[in-house]
Amino acid sequence: MSSVLLYIPSLGHTQQFHPENHRRVEGLLSFFDVNNVLADMRLMDGKPADARLLARVHSRGLLEEVRLASQHGPGRIDADTYVTTQSYELARLAAGSCCVAVDAVCAGHAQNGLVIVRPPGHHAERDKVGGFCLINNVAVAARHAQLAHGVGRVMIVDFDVHHGNGTQDIFYEDPNVLFISLHLFHHFFYPGTGEADEVGSGPGKGFTLNVPFPPGVGDIGYRRALEELIAPRAQGFSPDLILVSTGFDAHWQDPLARASLSLHGYAELCRQLIDLAGDLCDGRVVFILEGGYHIEALRIGLLNLANALVGQDIVHDPLGQSPEPERDVSHLLVRLKKLHLPK
Repeated sequence: MSSVLLYIPSLGHTQQFHPENHRRVEGLLSFFDVNNVLADMRLMDGKPADARLLARVHSRGLLEEVRLASQHGPGRIDADTYVTTQSYELARLAAGSCCVAVDAVCAGHAQNGLVIVRPPGHHAERDKVGGFCLINNVAVAARHAQLAHGVGRVMIVDFDVHHGNGTQDIFYEDPNVLFISLHLFHHFFYPGTGEADEVGSGPGKGFTLNVPFPPGVGDIGYRRALEELIAPRAQGFSPDLILVSTGFDAHWQDPLARASLSLHGYAELCRQLIDLAGDLCDGRVVFILEGGYHIEALRIGLLNLANALVGQDIVHDPLGQSPEPERDVSHLLVRLKKLHLPK
């Protein structure tokens, strides 16, 4: 399989002691090279997203807020989300680099892609930043695919442990974007959204699918959700392109959450989505980095994903399985199937 890689570590967007800093992705190219996967990927340069495209996703007020905050930085826009003097331009570069990968895949120059970017994006709503996110990278990439390549239907799968509230907000009334989020849910767990009954509105009703897991769900629960719920819903939608908001913070050792995925479980989840893209849209899938704050889990998770994208059957998991028993998801899946799958 031909695969493109964009690596945008954004060293100028970092804050000491903040969990979302440049050390998360530092040295990944040499790590990939040592593990014999870099030679099988085509490394591409990124470019900033232009203002007109960003305005298709975000309000001009949000974009001006981020630009001015960055201009006067360093500082914070909210309690969680910081800027430096370079953050606005680096956020534009992150979003635009996702579009470069979409260009390669939609033009047939590559079958799939991996975009390792910072700052992350999926908590940025149309009018509001949050959760470490300034510009919604996956949303910009989806709109770019539709506007520049005539892609009719885009499916976005978000398996970051936190609900992709920004992406949901942007596409909540859009029937041409199927947004699916698998996340840990509690009203006191950030961002506190993503309940099962949030299904879209107006013409977009039925095109938002939330899988609100309780704490402790791991490999079995995620696999069942994909096989029993997401794959059938995707087949009914028949996407032309799949984009994946790729967070590795559902790993059982991640310091910011209480999910129970292992690296083997993550690798299986990624391979299931690659196979689904092969069945539904000629393999066109782009994975875009979001969260992941246990450095070893993040690095090896990305390595396993890169191996899967280039067709190598190699999975590394030095961290092993969660020592805690996994929560059963049977009742949740029964409820979600009634909501989202045809009778």
